Amino acid sequence: MNQHPLPAALRPSACPGLLRIVPALDGGICRIKLNGGSISSAQAEAVAVAAERYASGAIEATNRANLQIRGIGHEQAALVDSLLAADLGPQHPAGDDVRNLMLSPSAGIDRHSLFDTRPLASRILATLQSHAPFHDLSAKFAVQLDGGESLAMLEHPHDLWLSAFEHDGEQRWAFGLAGCPTDSPVGSVALADGHALVVAVLELFLELARPEQTRMRHVLAGYPVEDIQPRLAERVPLQAVVDWQRVSGSPDLHIGAHPQREPGVVYVGAVPPLGRLNPAMLRGVAQVAREFGDASLRFTPWQSVLLPNIGANNAGEVVRRLQQLGLLCEIDQPLSRLIACTGSSGCSKGLAETKGDALQLATLLRRHRPALNIHLSGCLRSCAAAHTAPVTLLAVAPGHYDLYFRDAAQPGFGALHARNLTIEAVAALLDARSRSPLDA
Repeated sequence: MNQHPLPAALRPSACPGLLRIVPALDGGICRIKLNGGSISSAQAEAVAVAAERYASGAIEATNRANLQIRGIGHEQAALVDSLLAADLGPQHPAGDDVRNLMLSPSAGIDRHSLFDTRPLASRILATLQSHAPFHDLSAKFAVQLDGGESLAMLEHPHDLWLSAFEHDGEQRWAFGLAGCPTDSPVGSVALADGHALVVAVLELFLELARPEQTRMRHVLAGYPVEDIQPRLAERVPLQAVVDWQRVSGSPDLHIGAHPQREPGVVYVGAVPPLGRLNPAMLRGVAQVAREFGDASLRFTPWQSVLLPNIGANNAGEVVRRLQQLGLLCEIDQPLSRLIACTGSSGCSKGLAETKGDALQLATLLRRHRPALNIHLSGCLRSCAAAHTAPVTLLAVAPGHYDLYFRDAAQPGFGALHARNLTIEAVAALLDARSRSPLDA
């Protein structure tokens, strides 16, 4: 159990952590970083109690498979102490920021993964927290470990990514810098060298980066990949990657019941509306996981939650119970595909009440089939989505948005389609577009 006190001074950052509560319009924000997105039912109940007792009760699932509590008042120390008592903190106070390692939500249970990434993930997380030089990494510096699962978020850029593949009967890690597993890899290492590769890349980054260069993309602007490769090869044996490309996963697999590797067992995925839970919802999900699964929950980069190791014969009842709690378990529900930032009610930079507008839009889009993946952002920072959604609404004023469609040839949100639309106008335009034979 974590017993360390709050450090006397935390380094400045706009990013909240468990030990660094950042102010917002609706109160403080505490971000709880989960190991591989996983949390036990008992820990989930502790989060619910903390949110209820010391904050507004608003709990958010984030796009990096973490949780955050909003609306924290004056009892910040008591909230942090309660989370530390539930073993949700870092091994060392200075190691909180660097626990940025993303796995597939179905790691270890996915039918199509090459192997279970969780043991290596645990080793990497331990090193990130125990190796003091790594504490200087930015709170945004992130690593992805991809075991080849069907359910995998492959669109979030990471400073370092590792992706499992097999070549001539040998399993290896392809890896890349400042990008995604669907990008061309820099090279590969043997399976046993995965941990050594992560350490080598992070140490080299810290050696090369100037103080203002907090992300790998900043360093690559001055040191091309061709210069980085030989430096890494001095630390860990590298090989080129021949004829391999990561196939995109199937994000719809995070909703509903899906078979696991073990016969007769499924996981059930559910989406809290717009990524937000209240304490009763989180307690209810924890109870369902305890009653029908292995008393664990896995949060996902789609701001949803999975309950693993459910008997297939219980899947229908689990779905029913989750729906009773207010979670969404069907892929064709518009609200299950909408994401929205906190908006102007909680963020001073938000130009519109994005969550309320998203609820209105979901109601207007119920006639759509199939449902659309839409992102509502209150400002250009795009806090709710680390990737470019097929449709983005960028707030320009209360209740008004610019509409973008994803376009690989365009940076940022994509191609600007229309300006200053009301939610009703957005719904009408998307409805007309979905009916157009050109988009069929």
